[in-house]
Amino acid sequence: MNGIGKEFIEKTKFQYAEHSDQSLGYPQPPLESVTGEEGQIFDLPEPKNIQVNRTDLREVIESRKSTRSYLLESISLEELSYLLWCTQGVKHIKSSVTFRTVPSAGARHALETYILVNNVEGLESGLYHFLPIEHRLVQIQAGEHIAGDIKTACLEQPFVINSAVTFIWTAVPYRMEWRYGERGYRYLHLDAGHVCQNLYLSAQSIDCGVCAIAAFLDDNMNTLLKIDGEKEFTIYIATVGKTLT
Repeated sequence: MNGIGKEFIEKTKFQYAEHSDQSLGYPQPPLESVTGEEGQIFDLPEPKNIQVNRTDLREVIESRKSTRSYLLESISLEELSYLLWCTQGVKHIKSSVTFRTVPSAGARHALETYILVNNVEGLESGLYHFLPIEHRLVQIQAGEHIAGDIKTACLEQPFVINSAVTFIWTAVPYRMEWRYGERGYRYLHLDAGHVCQNLYLSAQSIDCGVCAIAAFLDDNMNTLLKIDGEKEFTIYIATVGKTLT
């Protein structure tokens, strides 16, 4: 059966790869996106100082499931910091490359993390952007009304706003294309899967559940995040909230 998906796989096969911008000597793009953000900046607690439940890896993997119902409880700023570090934390930087807590093709790490804060201690409700190198948050839009707009863009799925926090990952394709050309678009989606799985596993150590979301209106989400949908676009979403232990 022919279709867009099949054509994408065919045209991004390795044997069709052309010379990348990296091989042609073009400078690499920035390691994170920060342009145009003028909101309040929040320092996050250092991940190494955060205490979480000790968990058995096999038990965590065996018990992993998607959770759409959450307790009406907040998560702490320390717990949010821990989740952000587990999903995009920078361990060290070497030769203009970031080495993080998740794998990425060629260590390109072409994803950005936005969060919809619904119930986090010490943070106003609203939309934030995570800066992984500095381990900080930038407030993009304050107020609870943005939550309703994001819920609508997620096809009215109620757990988007019933969560303590909803993670929204975007892709910056040129960060990956610079090394891999058009084939890099495949790697963006693989990377998103790595990140979300880390969220599922790490959330259990703070008594939280997660539900990944792939059903959303792309253009609406991009508009709400104030990104253009081409140089940066929404790729994956996941909700997080406290659950019964």
